[in-house]
Amino acid sequence: MALKTIEEYVEVIYTLEMRSGRAHTTDIALILNIKPPSVTEMLQKLHDMDLVIYEPYRGAKLTPQGMKMAQELMQSHKTLVEFFEIIGIDNETAEVDACQIEHHVAAKTMKQLRKFVEFTQKAPCEPIWVKHFEYFDKTGIRKKCNLK
Repeated sequence: MALKTIEEYVEVIYTLEMRSGRAHTTDIALILNIKPPSVTEMLQKLHDMDLVIYEPYRGAKLTPQGMKMAQELMQSHKTLVEFFEIIGIDNETAEVDACQIEHHVAAKTMKQLRKFVEFTQKAPCEPIWVKHFEYFDKTGIRKKCNLK
């Protein structure tokens, strides 16, 4: 079973659980655009992996291990969206791309990307290179720097 598939299920279950207290098979099937019997089969596998507590006809809830995975995935998603927005990608595109990429980035890479995003967002004054990049992005022209 692919890690990406597991992560997608965990994210959907997390979202539904936060919204409704529990993730129902039909809701998961609608979101992932798959048939309910496939969801049931996967929920049983995730239950065996100790990622969810699955009760037939009642739905699923994340275990502490599943919740930890979901929160890490949500943080990775948020980091990617914020990074894409820093480089000038609109939010809608950033969200879609983050969903596709988040399952394929190494933890070490994500950690560094998070540091980069935090640095740019919490810099005491806006780094001049960000403004220079924005100008370059719009015009294709590099600004000259006076470094003294």
